[in-house]
Amino acid sequence: MSIEDYQKIISSDNKQIKILEKLNSKKYREEFSQFIVENLAIILDALKDGHDFESLFVTEEFAAKHPEQLLYFKNNSQAKNFYLIDSKLNKKYSGLDTPSGITAIYSIKKKELDKSSVIYLNGISDPGNLGTIMRSALAFNFVNLVLDRDCVDLYNSKVINAAKDSFFKLNIIEDKNGKWLTKNKLPIYATSSHIGEGLAKFKSAKVFCLVLGSESHGVDEEIIKLAEKKIKIEISKDIESLNVAAAAAILFYELSNK
Repeated sequence: MSIEDYQKIISSDNKQIKILEKLNSKKYREEFSQFIVENLAIILDALKDGHDFESLFVTEEFAAKHPEQLLYFKNNSQAKNFYLIDSKLNKKYSGLDTPSGITAIYSIKKKELDKSSVIYLNGISDPGNLGTIMRSALAFNFVNLVLDRDCVDLYNSKVINAAKDSFFKLNIIEDKNGKWLTKNKLPIYATSSHIGEGLAKFKSAKVFCLVLGSESHGVDEEIIKLAEKKIKIEISKDIESLNVAAAAAILFYELSNK
């Protein structure tokens, strides 16, 4: 397949463009069970890892700059829907401030947790923080994440761009009814800025559930009551707390080495 074989779309009223616009909304992502990725590196890495897209859209400018990547898609993707669009259409639906020129549509697939430790995220509302936490989790071999109902939507474009190559490599489920922790059989460790055992001397079980709360509110009191232990990172008295993504990286590093 050459770029001449791509189906050309020129109208903003085209059905495919309308779908792309809708997929910027959580409501329609859930309805269609689809989401979009607008990042070449993530799309390439996902395909190399066995995660194929359903449809691919590229602008003429993008195609001219990235012939090798388009050839890789041709030789390795099983998708049948490849579209060529102009930059104005890309801007019309893109969720990015500066559209990338490439968009892939993926099916939302349910995942299951394995038997290793779990990171439970409580009210992480900032997309950048969630994406950064995902990258740090993968870096230190924590592959199981549970997002509670107060977390930002996993398929938000800013989350995906911040998560980068970790997005497709983690086992992530959503705790929509808030019952996962009560059914969980792993020891629960709640993180705190001010109370609990210092991380440096903390002794964890081999497999556990670590709960991270939002920077503004911390871990919910109901969850703290469920926790077997509370952990704090001992920091300078001159600062009130760490950004949750920064704290997460420290916790993952320390706990992965205990």
